Amino acid sequence: MDGLNGSVVSEFVLLGLSGSWETRVILTLTFSLLYLGIILGNLFIVFLVIADSHLHSPMYFLLANLSFNDVWVSSTTVPKMIFDLLSEHKVISFQGCMIQICFIHMMGGVEMVLLIAMAFDRYAAICKPLHYLNIMSPKRCILLVVIGWVTGVIHTMSQFSFVMNLPFCGPNTIDSFYCDFPRVIQLACSDAEKFEFVVAANSGFMSMGTFFLLLLSYVFILVTVWKRSSGDLSKALVTLSAHITVVVLFFTPCMFLYVWPFPTSSIDKYLFIADFAITPALNPVIYTLRNKDIKISIQRLNKQGHYNRFC
Repeated sequence: MDGLNGSVVSEFVLLGLSGSWETRVILTLTFSLLYLGIILGNLFIVFLVIADSHLHSPMYFLLANLSFNDVWVSSTTVPKMIFDLLSEHKVISFQGCMIQICFIHMMGGVEMVLLIAMAFDRYAAICKPLHYLNIMSPKRCILLVVIGWVTGVIHTMSQFSFVMNLPFCGPNTIDSFYCDFPRVIQLACSDAEKFEFVVAANSGFMSMGTFFLLLLSYVFILVTVWKRSSGDLSKALVTLSAHITVVVLFFTPCMFLYVWPFPTSSIDKYLFIADFAITPALNPVIYTLRNKDIKISIQRLNKQGHYNRFC
């Protein structure tokens, strides 16, 4: 990688989450528990959807893919962040930094497409119930997931192709706990304003476009339900509330960082804790506690486990 861009810098120093030793110990325990919850909770949803034939439907197929993606999203940054909280010398190699950036944006692109697909699924279920199974056929569901991964790869490579050729000769300090295009580009030895614009336009357009597309789908669903039920929107709001919660939590940090020119403050690193740790940990809770089918599936799994134990 160094040979490609002529970089002198071989590693980057991450300032991480500053604080006293006691604060960092508390944060280490907190994020360790969150990460454990992310892994166990999301993989449990994936297992539940695969194991229970009653959940073999488009909505839960997409939910299982979202949970699987959330495991990868958090794994790109949280383990490193936990390790660095207890380390005085927080560094990441140049290659490791570039790999982390690629995975962050690739998984982020997949997540956005999956959220759109889930909104489309709810639109079809609420507004086109008689044609739902035809609209959300197994082939179309698989196609939506494939489109998500292709979009994530294209989104990442379209930005990485510009950054990989920038010269880095110092400084090499990043005021964050992870690598990302905005912070890294600012450390380039050349005039990087045009590259900042490309990255901000790419990620900003994708974030805002996806967010407004999701808002438009919600409005369309609510208007359709309002017309059909003489103003009663309670059922639609209950159905969409979990999805809307996840969307708001996921897109708020993205829009803060990418929609306008690169920030000079360090507040974005605290906001992105929501994307990397809080949202992936809350997703299983949101979709489990507010979903009748998931609850019934868990009860069915428990009963089957008791039956197998005594037989």
